[in-house]
Amino acid sequence: MSSLIHESALVDARASIATNVSIGAYSIIGPDVEIGKNTWIGPHVVINGPCKIGESNKIFQFNSIGEAPQHAHYGGEVTYLEIGDRNLFREFCTINRGTVDGGAVTKIGSDNLFMAYVHVAHDCMIGNHTIFANNASLAGHVIVEDHVIFGGFTGIHQFCKVGAHVMTGIATISFKDIPPFLLVSGNTAKPHGLNSRGLKKRGFSDDTLKALRSAYKLVYKSGNTISQAMEQLAKLANEYPDVRLFSDFIADSERGIIR
Repeated sequence: MSSLIHESALVDARASIATNVSIGAYSIIGPDVEIGKNTWIGPHVVINGPCKIGESNKIFQFNSIGEAPQHAHYGGEVTYLEIGDRNLFREFCTINRGTVDGGAVTKIGSDNLFMAYVHVAHDCMIGNHTIFANNASLAGHVIVEDHVIFGGFTGIHQFCKVGAHVMTGIATISFKDIPPFLLVSGNTAKPHGLNSRGLKKRGFSDDTLKALRSAYKLVYKSGNTISQAMEQLAKLANEYPDVRLFSDFIADSERGIIR
């Protein structure tokens, strides 16, 4: 056994462990688990499969990764968890596999930070460069796009979608879709303008920010219905690709958006 795998760790013979993977004391790696190179796994971590973990991830103690979904009708079907590269999971995160009815897979992209006690339920789809602060939780079938930041104790209801570059305040609870670029807080979630600071840090131009503010006002400050706002957004959306993303997200929403 590799010197990088602690002698007290239990690694199933059917697991696939790449080079330079470190596995800490008393961790358990089950069958059908694939772990990419340069990944570090601390002590007392449990990883069950089928589960594929990419390269250079860091998983701290007491995480449960790839466990069966918490779903009343799950009957032991083969479902999956896929995790990309360079993600960081702090203590006590729970990341569940998918369900057959939900597409059978939970997916997490790359370069994400999951702070302590985060829960990602079955069939969720998470993009890249997201931050989940402590105790943030996703119910099943939630989609989270890139560069989202969830404040501590944020909860997102099942089948909701959270657009790119959203930031939520502490203890935000949402039962509807959250369009991209918004700053959101409350129970239930309400919009509080654009996530301007985050957008500036990521290089959005002043012209784009001005256009997004205009789009935000049309949807949230003008007294328009959604249909009226969408009609008025058309010209801006044609000129600015990020306004198009905002508009398309609203048009495609099945749950309805926060208001």
